[in-house]
Amino acid sequence: MLRKTFNNLPRFGQLCALQGRLQSTQAAAAPTPAVKSDEPEDIAVIEERVLKHADYFQVHNLFTVRDLFNARVHYGHKEGSLDDRMRPYLYGSRLGHLIFDLDKTAAHLRDALNFAAHIAFRDGIIIFFNRNALNAHLVEQKAMEAGEFSHTRFWRGGIFTNANVQFEAVTRLPDLCIFLNTQNNVLTQHTAVRDAAKMAIPTIGIVDTNCNPNLITYPVPGNDDSPAAVELYCNLFKEAIWRGKRKRRELLGLPPLEELHFKGDRSRSTKGN
Repeated sequence: MLRKTFNNLPRFGQLCALQGRLQSTQAAAAPTPAVKSDEPEDIAVIEERVLKHADYFQVHNLFTVRDLFNARVHYGHKEGSLDDRMRPYLYGSRLGHLIFDLDKTAAHLRDALNFAAHIAFRDGIIIFFNRNALNAHLVEQKAMEAGEFSHTRFWRGGIFTNANVQFEAVTRLPDLCIFLNTQNNVLTQHTAVRDAAKMAIPTIGIVDTNCNPNLITYPVPGNDDSPAAVELYCNLFKEAIWRGKRKRRELLGLPPLEELHFKGDRSRSTKGN
């Protein structure tokens, strides 16, 4: 009877094997600690993550509707010069002058600033355009401070559409064109607006009541003549571009952008002939 009981007990080898299996199961169930790498994250992965964020660069807090009002962004041209395609952006008229709906202007401007920041974050080339001689120097100065290009003179047709022939070399086209006004004069549209649309170059444009917004990728309805309004636009786009560039250098582990002294570098600001 006693011998039969001892025979039913597990052997020593079986107990050791059972203990080993339990230890291996517990080890497999335990989470493996993540290995930290000193190497910077791949820029393609970063860009994909940034694109999924609605307002990664926080451009919504750059201005308020009150700022637009104080800069006289709401003033349009006289009623007789209205382009019918601008009617959806109007609030009404006063003393014969059209008034923009600043709530709609603010929404469109924030979309445009967000897009400009993303282009700068991806190290894109940005050109500021302006054909108003009154604001030409201001636009050139702000573009230089942002570390980008500007063109404030007559635009020769074909620079975008026939660049390789005109410059006799393979030419990189800009990644974004920012038009502080989209007209050559009261009646005709800036030639670069048409050329950029032909070449599928994204555009941001301040469109007044006498403008055609259809060829602009991100139209911003507002006053395109007043120096106060143009200065506000330039400062906002400059800050949005800087935010994109700063964030790119921060994520790549590069020195801060201020160390590059863009404000004193005229190599990226050009004038048309």
